[in-house]
Amino acid sequence: MSGPAARGATTADRHEQRRTTLWAGAAALIAAVAIGFGWRSDRVPEPLTEVLSYVCSGFLLDGALTAIEIAALAMVGGMILGLMLALMRLSRLAPVRGAAWCYIWFIRGTPVILQLVFLYDALPLFGIKLDSFTTAVVGFMLNEAAFSAEIIRGGILSVDRRQSLAAASFGMGRFLTLWRIILPQAMRAILPSMANQTISMIKGTSIASVIFVNELTFRSQQIVGQNFKFFTVFAAAGIIYLIMTSAVAVAQFYLERHFDPEAAHRSRGGAGPADRSVRDGGTGAAAVPPTAWMDTLQGEQADGSSPDEPFVICRNVQKSYGDKEILRGIDLTVRRGEVVVLMGPSGSGKSTLLRLVNHLETLDWGEITVGGKYVGYKKAIGDALKPIRNIAKARADARIGMVFQHFNLFDHLTALENIMEAPIHVHGESTEKMRVLAMDLLRAVGLVSHADHFPHRLSGGQQQRVAIARALAISPRLMLFDEPTSALDPELVGEVLAVIRRLAEAGMTMIVVTHEVRFAREVADRVIFMDEGHIVEQGPPETVLDHPKHERTQRFLRMVEQQPS
Repeated sequence: MSGPAARGATTADRHEQRRTTLWAGAAALIAAVAIGFGWRSDRVPEPLTEVLSYVCSGFLLDGALTAIEIAALAMVGGMILGLMLALMRLSRLAPVRGAAWCYIWFIRGTPVILQLVFLYDALPLFGIKLDSFTTAVVGFMLNEAAFSAEIIRGGILSVDRRQSLAAASFGMGRFLTLWRIILPQAMRAILPSMANQTISMIKGTSIASVIFVNELTFRSQQIVGQNFKFFTVFAAAGIIYLIMTSAVAVAQFYLERHFDPEAAHRSRGGAGPADRSVRDGGTGAAAVPPTAWMDTLQGEQADGSSPDEPFVICRNVQKSYGDKEILRGIDLTVRRGEVVVLMGPSGSGKSTLLRLVNHLETLDWGEITVGGKYVGYKKAIGDALKPIRNIAKARADARIGMVFQHFNLFDHLTALENIMEAPIHVHGESTEKMRVLAMDLLRAVGLVSHADHFPHRLSGGQQQRVAIARALAISPRLMLFDEPTSALDPELVGEVLAVIRRLAEAGMTMIVVTHEVRFAREVADRVIFMDEGHIVEQGPPETVLDHPKHERTQRFLRMVEQQPS
């Protein structure tokens, strides 16, 4: 965002910060004045003076500190254990999912007071002796874990699964994907519920009085037992609880701002000085040819190998989902530097074949090699292929760039950050080096002025061009395009195809799934028509597109040509 809109958003944020600060200061001032008058003047009614005196009582404040300690320790432990339980609930292994479900079912279905009493009275029978404070922390932590697990699981499920798929295609492992991609987006859904849980925890520590924890409510009861001033003492305790829970509400406000990507980006000042100078026409803006980085890449790929050498080899590739056969013995060879276009009706297996090449799906039978190596497989007994343990590293080492039909940009990152993410966190490249390369790539796709824009601020065509730049940032040896224009409005198709056309001219090895007949005719070295999991026919574009031999191909092309452009 730039211009008046950005200035308006920044001004609104400043006003909101000022209002929050003003209210906090006003509350503190009122409390200070009230307490001051209560001690030094008759202007404040005596009951209020007495309440305020209890609010400042060291005896009650010590109890409040105990409540905060219990709540803080229990929440931290509960969230960590809750994250583990949430991941167990999302596991592919039924026993793991079942164990987590049973724990959550039992804890959520029994009162926390009974859980505390059980821990306090039953554990000593097994030789485990805990003091009251520790018992309260452990009890509340185990209880909170069950609720946190479902909150965290809901937050994770709220993030589009395609975000994980895109991360996997760049070689990001499960933990890295969770930490860098999923949780930052899920936190916006998780935080409000977690704040509610924290507030409930602070108030709920009063239950710990049943096992003689000397917290705020317990101390209030001790005072009332001596002076019988129920209203005065418990009103003071209520005010202290309100202050503690208000602090949580303020923390929630700032945490939500922190996990709001646009607000966080504005607070960091947006683009760095180097980026601004590039976009404003600095020394590097026009000096770097749009495909200079591609020339270097092609030099690195040469390795003295022949351009006609097979680079991607698929032998008898078979894939099924349940009883449905998707691919039925596919044999395919793609030479280095060749552009192969896959065409065919929906459900013919084109997208599945691409995902098998990058090991986003597992093979049922056959084999696929890229550059003479398996991607995430090794030979097992009887020459059968077996997936290796570290598939993410295998994907990263293969250097296969993939562009998806629905873009799959990381929603919490800017265009520039999307491009830099995988090279830095997967391949270990330096931030400064990747910042320069990312800006060059954005310039190459005509989006250098949109470097600081988040995906939802970009049009479909712009998002797809950023997705192409992101795939190119890992210095790919092979590019896979899964219907890159099918989700775009007709007027946006041209700008994406222009970028792919330039890649073809630069010599990038590509497999492109598309229905764009004109594009295939202009760019493809070979067109492959697929139907029902088979390769029906293949050959140069002028042969397959202009003079198809198979009746199924002819019928498909007639249908495509009749569709409005």
